[in-house]
Amino acid sequence: MSKRALVSASFVGLVGVLVALSSKADDGQMIDIADFAFSPSEIRVAAGARIVFVNHDDTPHNVVDRNGAFRSKALDTGESFSIVFDKPGEVTYFCGLHPQMTGKVIVSPRSSRQG
Repeated sequence: MSKRALVSASFVGLVGVLVALSSKADDGQMIDIADFAFSPSEIRVAAGARIVFVNHDDTPHNVVDRNGAFRSKALDTGESFSIVFDKPGEVTYFCGLHPQMTGKVIVSPRSSRQG
């Protein structure tokens, strides 16, 4: 491998690590997809929170809002999908490939703390 290709590959890997760390640092909210289930199956967040769904199964899965607001692509092992929940309320979702897999995000209004 040439020196240029090695530097380029290292840079791409570093960017991937930084993106993964920054998505965790934003809100730290993650839902794992494993053993044909979303875990946790229910999560509470404040409006504006980003949630990252990560597929740990050997089988593809996706994430589909019951009301049609979002739909991820089929996620292979290790792939992720993230979405920001801006509006307070309950969002129920399921795997479009395995509809028995369900989950819920409960979004509370942002606090209006003044500093």
